[in-house]
Formats: sequence, C-alpha cells, structure tokens
Amino acid sequence: MRVTLENLSQLDFAKQNDLLPAIVQHAHNGTVLMQGYMNPAALEQTLMSELVTFYSRSKERLWCKGESSGNTLKLISVHSDCDADSLLIRALPAGPTCHLGSESCFSSEQFSEQPTLAQLMRVVQQRVANADSKSYTEQLLAAGTKRAAQKVGEEGVEVALAAATHDREELLNESADLLYHLLVVLHSEGLDLSDVLAVLEQRRR
Repeated sequence: MRVTLENLSQLDFAKQNDLLPAIVQHAHNGTVLMQGYMNPAALEQTLMSELVTFYSRSKERLWCKGESSGNTLKLISVHSDCDADSLLIRALPAGPTCHLGSESCFSSEQFSEQPTLAQLMRVVQQRVANADSKSYTEQLLAAGTKRAAQKVGEEGVEVALAAATHDREELLNESADLLYHLLVVLHSEGLDLSDVLAVLEQRRR
C-alpha cells in the first residue's frame, strides 16, 4: 500500500509499541540507505514536509534526518508491507546518508550493491578520477563530448540494424555498448544516470 495522510490509520502501529521499522531506499538506484523507526507523528511529518523524519529512541523525540549535517532525505514515496507493520521509504539523499560519510549505513564507500547501470556510472567516474591514460573511458572523455556523442549515434544505428535483422545476440551486445556510451556522454556533460532517472520519475508522477 502506498501510504498517504489519508490512510495512516490503516497501519498497525499498535503491534510494536507505536513504532514501525522504516527502511530507506534510494529512489533512483535502489540502494538501501538506512533503517530507522517511525511513530505516527514522525510519519505524518515526513509526508507533510517531504523530508524523512524518524522517531529517535535514544533522544526520545522526532528527528529529521540531516537536521544537523544537512544530509537530508527528500521523500519520494512511502509504502507499507502486506501486514501494514513496516515501511519502505523511497527517497533522494542530499549527501552521504551514513554518519561515517558513506552512501549507505550498510556499506563502506568501496562496497556497493547498486544495480548494474549505477555501478557502471560509478566506474566511468572512477576512470576519470584515476586519469589512467590506458583506459578507453578516459581517452573517450579526453576527446570531448562530440566524440562520445558520435559513438552514441554509431551504437544507436547498430542497435537498430540488429533489431531489424532479428539478430538477438547482436542486439544485446550493441545495446550494452549503447548504454555504456550514453553514460559516458552524460558524464562528459556533468550529468549523472540519476538525473535521467529523475526525469523518468517526474514523468511517471
């Protein structure tokens, strides 16, 4: 169930002493960012402010994530499980979620369980940061956006030809090449995969 202000009463807060566990997931790449607890007031404030707010058991008060650090979580949606006694929060982080400085409280900066495209985007970024002259990605970016864009065009044509001739294996290979070069073009223009996903999310909404 997608949770709204109108259906809060359908959640089973009574089962767990007025608190529901809330898992926060990155709305664009699916990474699990953190887990906290919400009481009715925290969930209501989350929905109204569109900033993820928990009930802090140690502070015994409502706690808006990032209220001190600025690393807030912008709410996209709230969903309950089948028993209405736990929550899945889809959100967009403004900076690292973990107080240790990593993206997720469940991992270090070196560990990621992101979907493949998000991992590939990170690899593109790392290749540039390392400035490895032997890297095809670095060489492609060094040639400028025009060259990378040209490769997107070439791969797009190859995808179309493979589809038109019903060559499924070639279609898969060329599609993978197209997605890779598209990520390189995005990076060369200072954009990220998450920016594209944000457009898709806005269109869906």
